[in-house]
Amino acid sequence: MLAELSIKNFAIIEQLTVSFQKGFTVLTGETGAGKSIIIDAIHLLVGGRGSVDFIRHGADKAEIEGLFLVEDDHPAVDQLREMGIDVEEGMIVLKRDIHSSGKSVCRMNGKLVTISSLRQLGANLVDIHGQHEHQELMDRNSHLRLLDEFGGEEVKKTLKEYATIFREYKKLKKELRNLTENEQQMVQKYDLLSFQHQEILSANLQIGEDETLLTEKKRLMNFEQLFHAVNMGYDALQGEQKGLDWLGLTMNHLEEASQIDEKIKPFYEIVSNCYYQMEDVVGELRQYLDGLEFNPEHINEVEERLTVIHQLKRKYGNTVEEILEYVAKIEEEIELITNRESHIESITNKLRSVEKDLLVEGKHLSKLRKRVAETLTEKIEKELKDLYMDKTKFEVRIVANSDFKADGIDEVEFFVSTNPGEPKKPLAKVASGGELSRMMLALKTIFSNHQGVTSIIFDEVDTGVSGRVAEAIGEKIYEISVDSQVLSITHLPQVASMGDHHYFITKEIKEDRTVTSIRILNEQERITELARMNSGSKMTEATINHAKEMLHIAQRKKSEKSSG
Repeated sequence: MLAELSIKNFAIIEQLTVSFQKGFTVLTGETGAGKSIIIDAIHLLVGGRGSVDFIRHGADKAEIEGLFLVEDDHPAVDQLREMGIDVEEGMIVLKRDIHSSGKSVCRMNGKLVTISSLRQLGANLVDIHGQHEHQELMDRNSHLRLLDEFGGEEVKKTLKEYATIFREYKKLKKELRNLTENEQQMVQKYDLLSFQHQEILSANLQIGEDETLLTEKKRLMNFEQLFHAVNMGYDALQGEQKGLDWLGLTMNHLEEASQIDEKIKPFYEIVSNCYYQMEDVVGELRQYLDGLEFNPEHINEVEERLTVIHQLKRKYGNTVEEILEYVAKIEEEIELITNRESHIESITNKLRSVEKDLLVEGKHLSKLRKRVAETLTEKIEKELKDLYMDKTKFEVRIVANSDFKADGIDEVEFFVSTNPGEPKKPLAKVASGGELSRMMLALKTIFSNHQGVTSIIFDEVDTGVSGRVAEAIGEKIYEISVDSQVLSITHLPQVASMGDHHYFITKEIKEDRTVTSIRILNEQERITELARMNSGSKMTEATINHAKEMLHIAQRKKSEKSSG
């Protein structure tokens, strides 16, 4: 659940920290007090689109931080561990800063992350439901995903098996398309590949050859300096009264001293080893100098070879290894084109076999979806009955076709009839705002057990309803909160009365600036707020008593649902 939220310099909020509890929390307040701004802040915290317009006037940046408490087996814990982020005692701290420069800085448990990573994690922590979900419900393209989501693991497993075959199908289709393309293009491609193949092979490249040639070039280009330095080093060691002579003299003296004092023996052994090693070095330096020969023609040969390799690198790869890998690849393509007809026949046969498998798996998935659709229809109609839409008939219409797509062979669309005797029509064409709110809530009630998010947030989803329908919506949201933490902004006292916790949001002017604040209401304050929501600013003893009665009835209903 979302345990604590801290907001600083965000819109009209200067600074605000609020703690939330489990269960159903309602947020109310007068229009413009900043209720939706708090939801906007949570949306940004879990990866929503940011903007410098959110920064409070006069501030350099807006800061939002949230503490989430999760169980060890929650998907978000695995996500964080895969990113190398530790989770201690089930605590996940998200922080997001939006700077006036437009830069957005995101952190998870103190570690910097990308906005994409924050969004992926946020999807497993918070489900914010507002007007855009209404739009999703109206979009037929989202209906297949919603149906599959309801189908759970069984559909997910079958879809995964279908997707594996579909990837092979797409691969074979691409290979076949490449082989059956325009004959002239195929001939041109063959000529090009043959030229490239011959050009690379004729160069007779050897792995590591370029590094060896560069070393050789450096040696030849600095021949005089190299000869002088090695020769001077040799002269310093070899000859009378030179380095090796003095080292030998030292060795002899220490050998004599070690016969007198054993403590000198280790020094003698070290110098002795050095002497014999230096003797070997002097001999090898002599051989190296004897072998040094300046050959101007060899420089030209090295330069020419390096030029050939450089030209091949410009065309075929950054290294000799990459060039040789490329030539191996085009050899396969040349073979493919040379034996094109046999390959076309082979791929066509494979494709037919894969298509048969894909059709079988697609039909199996379609059959499973139809069974899931029946269950979903029953559950939605039951939920709608609770929301005083008992005459509504819902249908998940599934049409299978011969086109293979990444998600199967089905076209899925929700149809509905809200009045008896009317034919079912696409959901987008018949539902009013209030009806959509209730349908969305029915779906959310069903899906809340499948999604596993820690917090569900409803942003004025009760718009366009009143009376007993509002009561039913309040009860339905409470039902969802039994298994998930729910935060709901509402203007309806019927919904607010069902809350376990009630927060009141206000705004006031301080030093010519608007400041938003939030506080939890005690029982008496809650009665007063419900009375205000019922009757406006003019409150009477009757409205107060009505508010008390609403809370009493709501408490009774919650007790009944808990015991049931």
